[in-house]
Amino acid sequence: MSSDQSSNKKKQNAFTIIKDDSTDGHGGYGAGTVSLENMSPVIIDPDENKAYVDMDAMHARSEIERRVKYVQDRSEVPDPKLYWIVWVNVERGEHGPFYGGVTGCELLVDRPNKRAYKSMAQHVTYMEKSLKGKIIVEHMDDKSKKLLRDFLVTFDESMWNNSTETLKETLPK
Repeated sequence: MSSDQSSNKKKQNAFTIIKDDSTDGHGGYGAGTVSLENMSPVIIDPDENKAYVDMDAMHARSEIERRVKYVQDRSEVPDPKLYWIVWVNVERGEHGPFYGGVTGCELLVDRPNKRAYKSMAQHVTYMEKSLKGKIIVEHMDDKSKKLLRDFLVTFDESMWNNSTETLKETLPK
């Protein structure tokens, strides 16, 4: 593996942690815009027992979303594999950064038939809800929620410890 491939791999496995504050009151260019700088998409693959960050999912270009045709009806995906794209927003509190908003969206992919289904409306809505600090993962299966919890704890235990009790209660041990 070349050093370029290695550095690309590292970039994809890192959360976007609090960068610039677009609401610092300067009122200039960009004031009032929504910033996605603190959001990271976590891919949950329950079949492979994996959870990882893939920043390309921000633009529907993650590895699992490539080379498939999206269809409007889930029944057109004959043999789907379930993935979850979880929108994780990092916020800063009095004790430091924490996982503020966490929302999970279903993605069904049939790689052999090159078909996939996801609700774009749900993805956009859930991204927005994550930005607003909402926790919406109750519709996810227990195995996927556990993978997500383990990933968040392992990634940064202090951010997990600083997170709300709601998040901790929603994701089982």
